[in-house]
Amino acid sequence: MEKKDLKIVFFGTPEFAVESLDALIKNGFNIAGVVTMPDKVAGRGHKLYQSDVKRYAVDHNLHLLQPEKLKSEEFLNSLRELNADLFIVIAFRMLPREVWQMPRLGTFNLHASLLPKYRGAAPINRAVMNGDKETGVTTFFLKHEIDTGDMIMQRKIEILPEDNVGDVHDKLMHLGAGMVVETVDAIIDGTLTTTPQPSGEFTPAPKIFKEDCLIDWNKSSVDIHNHVRGLSPYPAAWTILVEESGRPLECKVFRTNLSDSETNGTKPGTIKIDGKRLMIACSDKWLEILELQPAGKKRMAADAFLLGYHPSYVK
Repeated sequence: MEKKDLKIVFFGTPEFAVESLDALIKNGFNIAGVVTMPDKVAGRGHKLYQSDVKRYAVDHNLHLLQPEKLKSEEFLNSLRELNADLFIVIAFRMLPREVWQMPRLGTFNLHASLLPKYRGAAPINRAVMNGDKETGVTTFFLKHEIDTGDMIMQRKIEILPEDNVGDVHDKLMHLGAGMVVETVDAIIDGTLTTTPQPSGEFTPAPKIFKEDCLIDWNKSSVDIHNHVRGLSPYPAAWTILVEESGRPLECKVFRTNLSDSETNGTKPGTIKIDGKRLMIACSDKWLEILELQPAGKKRMAADAFLLGYHPSYVK
């Protein structure tokens, strides 16, 4: 089979998915249709937000579907009319059985972890938050239980000590795009093999909410440093600093630096200003805050922050 003869429908929403869609097109594959989320109203200006995948599809004149309900007969009929051989899913909603069973060659997903580790919605964040030294990407065929299907290919990368989740996201985005192309090539060539995921223990990677991003200063400095890395630049760890006046100030924290300085029993959350350095006590050592963003203000370096604010402790 030639690349142009294999009809693919691509499902995706964010920038992470666009890289793979672009790689497929640049490698000559036939994208019969693109499925992404409906436009939504977002932000203070109530502007209509279009997904990254939609913007790419429109720019490249790709046939676009934006279903409200994935089980609606209208959407299912639209999919059937495309008569696709293969569905590819990257960073999209959970598909119902009626959808993923439709194409004759099946439906495969690109997942940003080394399955079965980090099944769920936030695998990249969780890997960095947990201080992992490596992560990767996996392609696998969909089955009903989320992220449990037979694995096709897997690639690893190192998580460097200075990497935040944005850095790891971009590395996996590029690595994954190449592996998506390899996976489709193997399907066309008939050289594809699959491996069942190991049974037993797996690590969940649930969706992250604002309360998950709150910094717990009773934890160790390493745990808090990884927590900040794993949420930077988005959605961002946060804490509430209390100024000398007693006014609470919610701040996002984007970068921290581990120190060797023991707190020697200082209460966690205690703030120490060391010249132009902002230090906060953890359960074991002091952690230096390098970049933060007070509510309603721009992101700034700690020394610039200290010119206008005088925090005394963490709430």
